Amino acid sequence: MLNLIASAVVAAAAQGTPCAELTSLSTPETTIVSATVVPAGPFDWPEGAFRVPGTENEPPSQLPAHCRIAMVLKPTADSNINVELWLPEADWNGKFMATGNGGWAGAIQGYDAMQNALRRGYATAASDTGHSAADGPLGMFALGHPEKVIDFAYRSLHLMTVRAKEIIAAHYADPLRYAYYTGCSTGGRQGVMAAQRYPEDFDGIIAGALANRHIHMHTAAIAEIIRQIRNPDAVLSEAQIKRVNSTIMGQCDTLKEGFLNNPRQCAVDFSTLQCEGANGADCLTPAQLETVKIFYDGVKNGKGELIFAGSAISVPMPLPEADRAKAAGAEVVMNPFLFDTVRILGFQNPDYDWHAFDLDRDMPAIDAAAGFVDAIDPDLRKFKAQGGKLLLYHGWDDPGIPAENTVGYYESVLAEMGETQEDWVRLFMVPGMGHCRGGPGPNTFDMISEMEKWREQGEAPTQVMGSNPQSGLTRPLCPYPQYAKYDGSGELKDGGNWSCTAP
Repeated sequence: MLNLIASAVVAAAAQGTPCAELTSLSTPETTIVSATVVPAGPFDWPEGAFRVPGTENEPPSQLPAHCRIAMVLKPTADSNINVELWLPEADWNGKFMATGNGGWAGAIQGYDAMQNALRRGYATAASDTGHSAADGPLGMFALGHPEKVIDFAYRSLHLMTVRAKEIIAAHYADPLRYAYYTGCSTGGRQGVMAAQRYPEDFDGIIAGALANRHIHMHTAAIAEIIRQIRNPDAVLSEAQIKRVNSTIMGQCDTLKEGFLNNPRQCAVDFSTLQCEGANGADCLTPAQLETVKIFYDGVKNGKGELIFAGSAISVPMPLPEADRAKAAGAEVVMNPFLFDTVRILGFQNPDYDWHAFDLDRDMPAIDAAAGFVDAIDPDLRKFKAQGGKLLLYHGWDDPGIPAENTVGYYESVLAEMGETQEDWVRLFMVPGMGHCRGGPGPNTFDMISEMEKWREQGEAPTQVMGSNPQSGLTRPLCPYPQYAKYDGSGELKDGGNWSCTAP
């Protein structure tokens, strides 16, 4: 079958298959549902499509004319991977940009990234990772559907990329020169997973805010929620949380910017907040101090082994959730966004009783059932050998996925492959940026141009200029472990007054 597909693509490429005729490239595993030329003009957002927060009311962006392809991939009888592929009608730059997803996916979420890529001249694609709302909300798609879990974990992006390259070869007279990937959060996991499992798929990968430990991240969060429910004395009040957060900023925000430029430069001794006598609203008990310690140091099992990283000191503790503040044994509904990893991916049981959860016993069982979803392999030698470049980034103020998780993966690669790897992998930490975007720091930057210069011209990024369109702040982002240091004079918001410095 693969030989037949390859022969069909080669024949089509020689003829330059027009957009409307690309449906003829359908196979038993792939149905090209439609291939339509979309004239230049504003993008027509599909109803309910994901949009970057804060852009919902912006006018539609203008797009160049392109061939818009919808297809469905069925590598197994239980697979149903929906894909969109856009091919520029003119001025194709000879390159392909695959885009990733967020959260549990379940829809084509890459329209913002696809529009950006198309305007740059790229052919570009996105998928729903193999499930949709019809399969159930969040992780419910995985109940009784092991093949869909594999599609979600890694197969959907790989097959989308392979098929997209075949169609690109059929449509254009010139050959594909470079293939890139960009994604954040779940998209970050997809990116490093591609480097680990399919090192020849992409010439360059841009991966942000890695959710590469999806299984451990969600399980650790559930474990901490349950710990606080079982130990209500460990729950902090709103006033106590505000005291913790103000203590951090008062000690660490020495430049009074409202965020920490380099959180690793500041260590806070929370024991100074312990109540000396009677418990009070402005001090913390030993049990509450343990909650603060877990928030910043991470969740560990009974052996002291780290299950998932804690937040950077720059991330404020969130205000208490009602469920956590309830007395032990009270009626509690677990957050399904997190809990589906435990009850569905881990135990295939929608009625799993959280009261029975035990981290030491259950984490190995959940890993055995679904650990392949996590993209943690540090051996990227094959990706490096074929000339691949990996650009990682993460916001220090990310409240969703601790920045230390991405730092940890980057450091694991160096531990596996040797400390000197900057010729193909670099990590950029973004002060004051939240989850993939937003926040008071330099949250806007152009990693695609940096990747192009690195992979195509051999110019490795020594710094990436970031900006904050709302405040006017600019600042260089530096390859970790370097950080931007204030030169000591001039406007703080002016990036020209900051220099990348080794710790």
